[in-house]
Amino acid sequence: LKAGRSVVDFLDSLPRLLGADSLRGVVDAVVTAREKGRPVVLAMGGHVIKCGLQPVLKSLIEAEVITAVAMNGSAAIHDFEVSLIGATSEEVGDVLHSGDFGFSDETGGGMNQALKAGLAKGIGFAQAIGEWIVDHQHPFAEHSLLVTCVENQLPVTAHVAMGTDIIHQHPDMDGAVTGEMSIRDFRLITSVVADLGDGGVWLNVGSAVIMPEVFLKALSIAQNLGYHVDNFTTANFDMNQHYRPMQNVIKRPTSGSGKGYSIVGHHEINIPLLASAIFEKIGKGA
Repeated sequence: LKAGRSVVDFLDSLPRLLGADSLRGVVDAVVTAREKGRPVVLAMGGHVIKCGLQPVLKSLIEAEVITAVAMNGSAAIHDFEVSLIGATSEEVGDVLHSGDFGFSDETGGGMNQALKAGLAKGIGFAQAIGEWIVDHQHPFAEHSLLVTCVENQLPVTAHVAMGTDIIHQHPDMDGAVTGEMSIRDFRLITSVVADLGDGGVWLNVGSAVIMPEVFLKALSIAQNLGYHVDNFTTANFDMNQHYRPMQNVIKRPTSGSGKGYSIVGHHEINIPLLASAIFEKIGKGA
């Protein structure tokens, strides 16, 4: 190691084993997918938004690296709040016992209204929220990942488990609307997964349960319909190793052909590092 090295040189200088090899493998898989015109899908949980990674992800979308985004309900909520007030989250322990946790009317009312408006348009959950942010001119919309996807016409989906999100506490919440909007997104992400074979990449970042389960079921449907999704790469980025990402992202989907990687560490470090290495490599090849 020495001063003045590039990010790629730094990664190349790391030991040829374990996590270092995995990170290099993910970088190479993403760069190769982009060169071949194959999908690179980002599946994510809410903590990715809370870590302030929207600018990094936005740059990957605008560079045509990430080709689709899928998220759980909490990610959509945090993204909506960032676009509206420039911040997100609350100290749950401070407000839970008073009965105030999750009852912000701006979030619950706004998002449920957005879903009802999107229902009539024939669009899904994530796009409805993104379009609402744009149409209502949220003051921090430039920091919204959903807006980035909408403006770049990128497939974007949100996958919701009933009762898990604060907007389900709001009086305007309609289970039929929420269910319909989320199932539309499930069908959309299934069509994306069906095209993942022969060099695509699925990145699961910060979702230990919802997104790994969504991925496994979408993959099963695609295979059942005869798409035979094989020879693709998966990777899981998280601060701990969990059962579902290990089985349903890394091992089972790639057991026939393909490769799965596990990268353990903080999102606010590993995702910018991944992006920097990708940008450097596609810059060298440009």
